[in-house]
Amino acid sequence: MTTQEISLLPADNGRLSNFCGQLDEHLRQIEKRLQVEIANRGNQFKVTGLEGPVKAACAVMEKLFANTENEELTAEMIHLAMQDASIDDLLATTPAEAEVEQPVAIKTKIGMIKGRGANQQAYLKKIISHDINFGVGPAGTGKTYLAVACAIEALQTEKVRKIILVRPAVEAGEKLGFLPGDMAQKVDPYLRPLYDALYEMLGFDRVEKMIDKGIIEVAPLAFMRGRTLNDAFIILDEAQNTTTEQIKMFLTRVGFGSTAVVTGDVTQVDLPSEKMSGLRHVLEVLKDIDGISFTFFGARDVVRHPLVQRIVSAYEAYEQTNKSAT
Repeated sequence: MTTQEISLLPADNGRLSNFCGQLDEHLRQIEKRLQVEIANRGNQFKVTGLEGPVKAACAVMEKLFANTENEELTAEMIHLAMQDASIDDLLATTPAEAEVEQPVAIKTKIGMIKGRGANQQAYLKKIISHDINFGVGPAGTGKTYLAVACAIEALQTEKVRKIILVRPAVEAGEKLGFLPGDMAQKVDPYLRPLYDALYEMLGFDRVEKMIDKGIIEVAPLAFMRGRTLNDAFIILDEAQNTTTEQIKMFLTRVGFGSTAVVTGDVTQVDLPSEKMSGLRHVLEVLKDIDGISFTFFGARDVVRHPLVQRIVSAYEAYEQTNKSAT
């Protein structure tokens, strides 16, 4: 066991109250997540536990206290701060390395968007530097949201002329043509997460105008066949529901000046059991190809409610146990 003492300055009672939370709920949240004990007298804090968790807790506390100058802390902010300062990342990165590695920040209408944690930061850097990118992992890891942010940034800086959002409409199948409305309305249910990210970052009215002008295009995967997509930022979401033929077709549509991001979760495939997931297949086929980036997210990268992280971990453990048993 080790103990580390820190002083949080300035010793402002209002900021300390914000930092600790009602009935010290923020401190209890840090203690529970990092398995440490925190005691304090005024702005003097004593953290006790194993060396790694103590270092992580102190780093989180200093970062959160700095935030109290401008904002009211919430349970979600505490959770996300602990994701940023995960024990593994803290121990693996020296102070010198942390100074050299400048975080990628994307400017949008809602402010600067940065990757939370090393994996999301690496994902953003790869999207900026590669033409074809894969983001694979469970829900809540930010793989689609960050891809949309990169697409908006590329459009606003005139690196591309349009954004194309693509998703396989697995549930509708051949009946897609019988759904009411135009093409955007037909596939709207399947592209809702992409729309939500766009609306948040650009605003509803602006997104609708850009769709009307064809600057943002939404389409089911089947409608990509035969096209060559130049000077575009293309996002294929829910790629685990593509067939091997479909994902090959999609990847060969990428033209000059374009960036493609393929996202999906190989544990949530909705295809008929006899069909292999195109995403699973392509990860094997292209794993050694230069110029293509792969980012794999896990339970520790989940940035939603803490219970979501535990649910993902529980499923991973269950699947590993079943594989071992068979």
